[in-house]
Amino acid sequence: MAKKNRDKKKAIEEDVIENSENGQSTEGQEQAKTTKGDELGEMKDKYLRLMAEFENYKKRTFKEKVDFARIAARETMLAILPVLDDFERAKLSADDENTDEQFSEGVTLVYNKLFSTLEAKGLKKMESTGQDFDPELHEALSEFPAPSDDMKGKVVDTIEGGYYLNDVILRYAKVVVGK
Repeated sequence: MAKKNRDKKKAIEEDVIENSENGQSTEGQEQAKTTKGDELGEMKDKYLRLMAEFENYKKRTFKEKVDFARIAARETMLAILPVLDDFERAKLSADDENTDEQFSEGVTLVYNKLFSTLEAKGLKKMESTGQDFDPELHEALSEFPAPSDDMKGKVVDTIEGGYYLNDVILRYAKVVVGK
């Protein structure tokens, strides 16, 4: 009987050695390591994607804020331009020798201060009289016989001045073109 027990014990030991050589006992450990490695890789990927998405969000919201401020400035400037036009017409009327109207020094100072403040915010007056007619800058209201041959195709008179806001056209100049 002792011999049978020894043979059984030896058979069990041989089975354990054979199983460990085949990798069956460590296979579960390797599978657990692979699963943890895959999970770690997935988590790193999710983290990187989340960080990239957050950076894109920050850039997008910053751009939206800048665009909103630019649009608000544009709308404000467009609302103020008729006031500037009225100032200029009053000044031209006062400068005319055939009229009794005067443009007081105080009003001139107010106009200059308003215009310089708007210029500091990016407003720039478009020079158009005497320039070649450019449909991307000017809006032709009418054509007029040119006083000389060199004025053909050029702006003869500016009815309403054009303006730039930060080098982008805010309002097109309304002009009379020589033909």
